Amino acid sequence: MASVDLVMPKMGESIIEATVLKWHKKPGDSVKMDETVLEIATDKVDSEVPSTAAGTITEILFKENDVVPVGTVIARIDTVGAGSDASVPEITAPAAVAAAAPVLQTQQSNAPTFQPSGASSNGSGGSKFYSPLVLNIAGKEGIGMAELEGIPGTGAEGRVTKKDILNYVSTRGQGAVASQQVASQQSAVGSQPAAQQQAPTTPTTPTAPAPAPSGNVEIIEMDRMRKLIADHMVRSVATSPHVTSFTECDVTNIVKWRDKNKGPFEKKYGEKITFTPIFIEAIVACIRRYPMINASVDGDRIIIKKDINIGMAAALPSGNLIVPVIKNSDTKNLLGLTKDVNALANAARTNKLKADDTQGGTFTLTNVGTFGSLMGTPIINQPQVAILAVGAIKKRPMVLETADGDVIAIRHMMYLSLSYDHRIVDGSLGASFLTAVANELEAFDTTRAV
Repeated sequence: MASVDLVMPKMGESIIEATVLKWHKKPGDSVKMDETVLEIATDKVDSEVPSTAAGTITEILFKENDVVPVGTVIARIDTVGAGSDASVPEITAPAAVAAAAPVLQTQQSNAPTFQPSGASSNGSGGSKFYSPLVLNIAGKEGIGMAELEGIPGTGAEGRVTKKDILNYVSTRGQGAVASQQVASQQSAVGSQPAAQQQAPTTPTTPTAPAPAPSGNVEIIEMDRMRKLIADHMVRSVATSPHVTSFTECDVTNIVKWRDKNKGPFEKKYGEKITFTPIFIEAIVACIRRYPMINASVDGDRIIIKKDINIGMAAALPSGNLIVPVIKNSDTKNLLGLTKDVNALANAARTNKLKADDTQGGTFTLTNVGTFGSLMGTPIINQPQVAILAVGAIKKRPMVLETADGDVIAIRHMMYLSLSYDHRIVDGSLGASFLTAVANELEAFDTTRAV
């Protein structure tokens, strides 16, 4: 028979693994070219994987909820006979496949990682490749680089898998027995030194379980997206020393211009114009003046991004937030930004975002005013170094300076807050950039043509 391997596709530049959500086919089922075989999820979006050949599914190598590295064979298709292998068990996971492509049982692509001294995570420089999960476990167990390199690996090219390091940890403390491990885990709260706490043989996470809640409570399990968001937020706070600066902005000119032109704009271009593209336009203009805001940190190096890719926080139907990215925002006019904002927001609402839609952001805008908040202290979207939050637009009496003296007038006011990474963005730069954005918005031209 002619067999074709179906592999886990690469869904984006930084995506190294994906979770199998649901199989639409089982062994023995026929499949057409480009027909959906399974649904997968990354730390960014959910996607469908189409068949790369027409034929019959003969093997399915991973179960639902397994986390699989990209490029790994996940199923096989017989392109000659149909139904000839219908008796194959529904899930086949031979030892050879398990060794060649170990399945990580914990979602960890956004989790904080431990990097032993001298370790390489990309396989270059003669060092072994260690996954973030393996490095995390090593860090929690106090395993140094020299000791880690001495652990025999059963993964592809001799890589150390989660199972390898857990087996090593379980036999590391001489004389430890399973009952002692269980007792140690149940009594632990938070992390303990490796000598005091043995890792369980089959943990779902590297941390000890929390004590059972008492009283009149309801327990809700986090969904996959919420777990990823939680990991991402914890990692960001642990990575970047956050500082937040605030200012207020008079957006009366913008409100009046939009109220006057939103009808003609939609009639002319077929697009509804919101405040978001106007805010992005102002942010882009200020990033050009303050390029250090459009950067990331790599060890002791500062990487200044020449492309300006603005991420915008958008709500998913589940209530979770995701950050699609408007690529090359500095090359687009207000109409182009409006089209991108509307398209990405609609894709987020309908769960049709692609993995590439959330990649490559260099600066993020979040609108906390959508939910009625006056201001917020947003958490930086790693590996970026700054995020801007805009609050609700409210009418307030303000003192205005005129040629005839000061007057009190009703104005549309909005608070802006900028959280930034104090490792490379000092208060003077952060405050200067934030003030520049406010000035840019206040100077909006009310005579601007649609």
